Amino acid sequence: MARLPAQSEQAQVRPPVVSGRRLRAVLVVCSLAAFMAFLDATIVNVAFPSIQRSFPHVARSWLSWVLNGYNIVFAALLVPAGQLADLVGRRRVFMTGLLAFTLASLLCTVAPSAEALVALRLLQAVGAALLVPTSLGLLLGELPLERRIGGIAMLGASAAVAAAVGPSLGGLLVHASNWRLVFLVNVPLGAAALMMGRRVLREQHDLEYGRVPDLIAIGLLTGTVSLVALGLTQGPNWGWGDTRVISSFAGATVLVAALSWRSRRQPWTTSNLSLRIPSVRFANVAILIFACAFYAKILTDVLFLTSIWHYTVLAAGAAITPGPLITAALAGPAGRLADRYGLVPIAGIGAVIYTAGCAWYAVRAGTHADYVIRWLPGTAFTGIGIAMAFPTLTTAAVQGLPARLYATGSGLNATARQLGGVLGVAIVIAILGQAGTSGHSAFVNAWTFAAIAAGISAAAVLVLGHAARTQTSEAR
Repeated sequence: MARLPAQSEQAQVRPPVVSGRRLRAVLVVCSLAAFMAFLDATIVNVAFPSIQRSFPHVARSWLSWVLNGYNIVFAALLVPAGQLADLVGRRRVFMTGLLAFTLASLLCTVAPSAEALVALRLLQAVGAALLVPTSLGLLLGELPLERRIGGIAMLGASAAVAAAVGPSLGGLLVHASNWRLVFLVNVPLGAAALMMGRRVLREQHDLEYGRVPDLIAIGLLTGTVSLVALGLTQGPNWGWGDTRVISSFAGATVLVAALSWRSRRQPWTTSNLSLRIPSVRFANVAILIFACAFYAKILTDVLFLTSIWHYTVLAAGAAITPGPLITAALAGPAGRLADRYGLVPIAGIGAVIYTAGCAWYAVRAGTHADYVIRWLPGTAFTGIGIAMAFPTLTTAAVQGLPARLYATGSGLNATARQLGGVLGVAIVIAILGQAGTSGHSAFVNAWTFAAIAAGISAAAVLVLGHAARTQTSEAR
C-alpha cells in the first residue's frame, strides 16, 4: 500500500523529549484553538436570522458580511500568518491570535451596532488565521516522529467536528437566548487555552535566521485568495454575472499569473517552498475537494431538515449531532490505522465512505420524515468518512515539509480547506436557489453534488498515492 515518503532530513530533527502530561496539555491547547476557529465558520450561520431581528433597519446584503467577512479574511491570511509564525515565533503568534480571537468574541456579545459587529467579526477572523497554522505548527514541533500521525489526527478531527457541530450548537444557543450567546461560548474556551498555553507552550521559530520571506509573493497569494473567496461568497448575493464577481475572478487570474512568474524568478516563495513537494501538492488538492463536499453537505442537511422535514432549528441541530460524535470517537483509532497501514489508503477509504453517505441522503432522504431509517445511516457513513479522511489528508499535507516550514505548510493546508468550504457553500446555494424555498429534487441534486465532489477527492487520493510512491523511489 502507498505510504507517504519519510520526511526530509530537516524535517526529521527530533523535538526535545517532553513528558506525556505536557504533551497532552499541548494537544489540548492546540485542539481548542482549532476548534474555536472552525466553529465560528459555521455556528454563526444559524444565528443570522436572530442577528437580523436585532438590526431590522440594516440591509441584509450589508449584514451578510458578518458571515462572509469572516470567511474571506480567514482564508486570505492563513498562509501569511503561517510564514509570520515561522519567522518571529509560533508561540508568540499563537498567543496573539488567541488573545485577539477571545477578545473579539467577548466584544461581539455586546456589539451595539451592525457596523461594530462586522468589524469585530473581521478581528475574529484575523485571530483565527493566526491560530490555525500555528496550532498545527506548534504541535508538529512537540510531537515525536512516531506519534505525529495520531496527534495531527486529533487536531484535524477537532477542526472537522467544530465545523460539523456548529449548526447544532448554534441552534441550541439561539434557542436558549439569542445570537449574542453564540459568541460568548468562545470566551471560556479561549480563556482556558490562554492560561494553559502560557504554561505549556514553548517558543519555536525554525525559519532560517535573517531570511525574510518574499513579501511580494505573499501579497500576490493573499490577494489571490481574497479575490477568489470574495467572488465565491458574494456570487449568490450579487449574481454570478455581476461585474463585481467577474472582476474578482479576473483579478485573481491575473494575480495567479503574476505569482507563477514570481515563483520562477524567486526560489524563496510560498509556492516553491511547499507546493514543489508532490505529496504536499496533491494532498492539498484532495483536501480542497473533500472540504467542498463536506461544507456543501453541512448546509444541505440543515436546510433540508428545516424546510422539507419542517424541523425546528434546535431539532435539526440535534439530528445532525450524531455525525460529529462519531467523528470525534473514531479520530483516534483512524490515526492508529494510518500509522499501521499508511495515510493514503485510510484517507482513500474515508473519502469513499463519505461518498456513500452523501449518496445515501440523495437516494433515501424522502419528503416524509423518518429519522432512524432514512437519515441516521447516512450520518453514520459520513461521520466515519470524516474521521478517516480529514485528519489523514491534513497529515499528508505537512508530512513531507521541513521543520522550518511547519506553520507555513499548515497555513497552506488550512487555506485549501477554507477555499474548498467556500466553494461548496456557493455551489449548494446556487443549486438550492433561495434557502427554504427549494423542492425535494433540489436537495437531491445538492447531495449528489457533494457525493460527486467526495468521489473526486477519493480519486485525488489515488493520485496522491502515486505521487508518494514516485517521491519515495526518487529519494532512494
